Amino acid sequence: MRSAVPPRAGTSAPVAYDASVTPPPAQRERLVALDVFRGLTIAGMLLVNNPGTWGAIYPPLRHATWHGWTPTDLIFPFFLFIVGITTHLSLAARRARGDDEGALLRQVLRRGGIIILLGLLLSGFPFIPTYGFDPSTMRFPGVLQRIGVAYIAAGLLTLRTSTRTQVVIATALLLGYWAVMTLIPVPGTGALGAAALSTPDGSIAAWLDRTVLGNHLWRQSKTWDPEGILSTLPAIGTAMLGVFAGRWIASPRPLMDRIAALFAVGALAMVAGLIWNWWFPINKNLWTSSYVLFTAGMACVTIATCIWLIDVQRITGWTKPFVIFGMNPILAFVGSGMMARLMGSIIKVERDGQSVSLQSAIYDSAFASWLSPMNASLLYAVCFVALWFVILGVLYKRKVFLKV
Repeated sequence: MRSAVPPRAGTSAPVAYDASVTPPPAQRERLVALDVFRGLTIAGMLLVNNPGTWGAIYPPLRHATWHGWTPTDLIFPFFLFIVGITTHLSLAARRARGDDEGALLRQVLRRGGIIILLGLLLSGFPFIPTYGFDPSTMRFPGVLQRIGVAYIAAGLLTLRTSTRTQVVIATALLLGYWAVMTLIPVPGTGALGAAALSTPDGSIAAWLDRTVLGNHLWRQSKTWDPEGILSTLPAIGTAMLGVFAGRWIASPRPLMDRIAALFAVGALAMVAGLIWNWWFPINKNLWTSSYVLFTAGMACVTIATCIWLIDVQRITGWTKPFVIFGMNPILAFVGSGMMARLMGSIIKVERDGQSVSLQSAIYDSAFASWLSPMNASLLYAVCFVALWFVILGVLYKRKVFLKV
């Protein structure tokens, strides 16, 4: 996943690039571009998940209240999209070196199972009743759980079906989800699904979450879950679109042809998502089909930009921090989540005669004491990301990577 950038001597002319030829190093460089994209996504996830205070956040760093989107709403689907890309690249590489279908199947199930288990461990951490752990209300859905399920589904489809069948299945997931969410009456209310989309707990997806999961839902809502059962189906569609992108990126076509197609298809998908938004609103919590198309298109354009900057223009001075984040994504997500839980609710310190969380004490004394609330909250989040950059940087130098 790592490759060196050809050195430049002083102020010499830029290296000439022949767009009709794809030399072997370019394949490795493209993988670096994918690490950069994944690293950008992980760093963004840490930034928006760890403000100094949830009461003072700049609007672009918030999720949309319900319908609509902000830059923050791009982070999760971007990660699922890159999961799809690397699913294809990983399975194709293992096939090329001679692994049989049984070994590939075991890899998919093992990796997906570990990701789901890590998500459940993070949900229950630190598993001490004193700090709020209750098995009867422990949340079952979650970000990592959805990633694990989507990875298994995308991996099995990639292994067991043709490209044509995969396209049909991905299309059926998006159209079928739209039909279920808008055309079927919500049980218990009789309201048509389309009329119930405007309220978080009114949709058929929320009804299914309450019926199946009961008390094991997101604590902030208790009546629906943003990573619920039904909305995981279009999330699998996001991963499958990533698989298609990965297949295209790994194709033997000239590099500029691949970049141009990623830009073009990405732009078309964004437009299609915006048009579908008129009937099925873009909504991250519902993971609507319009949201899938729009965010997948945005991911294609972003990846194409990364490849063009890194592989064609050789502008790489900015990439190292994001490569470091991209090489240890699971460790960054799980480790930062546990750290935030420890600092925000478990570790207590004395401040002005009161027992407060370590996070609150640091924020109040080091940031809020001299900055406006929003700037203080943002700087705290930036420092949190910087701390994890240092942690991951040390591990990177020692070649320590958490692989699942």
